[in-house]
Amino acid sequence: MFNQDLINVGKISGVFGVKGWVKVFSYTEPRENILSYKHWLLKKGSQDNSVKVISGQLQGKNVVAQIEGVADRDQALLLMGWEVYITHEQLPALAKGEYYWTDLIGLDVENLEGVQLGKVESLFETGANDILLVKGERERALPFIKGQTVVSIDIAERKITVDWDADF
Repeated sequence: MFNQDLINVGKISGVFGVKGWVKVFSYTEPRENILSYKHWLLKKGSQDNSVKVISGQLQGKNVVAQIEGVADRDQALLLMGWEVYITHEQLPALAKGEYYWTDLIGLDVENLEGVQLGKVESLFETGANDILLVKGERERALPFIKGQTVVSIDIAERKITVDWDADF
């Protein structure tokens, strides 16, 4: 059931109330977006399970969800620590030139001179702009500024071309 097309969007972090609701630590932005996916694939160790979300809401700073078939606190406790995944097909379509971060992870990064800088390991936000963390012979943090630092992105070729000196 699990393959590389899956995207980790959160983790069940606790229980809420006595009727089987769970607290979810969401990796989505905004965090309540995790509730827009009505089918989750849960994974913990070598176990996996497909579940349907029947209700959910923000509760203070937490996201809480009700999962079909989980009717009490004891059943909800059994789900603590399970990772929440969705399939790539569940994501909304993007406009041309827009990308999900998950699509950029693992892409090769080379500069305008054709020097391979490494692969995108992860992305993260800063106050000014997003950052591509590129790992090759060393680690580089490149500002993700399309049209400046990031010259082109080719998902089909699995390559990002950047305007970045290899010595930086």
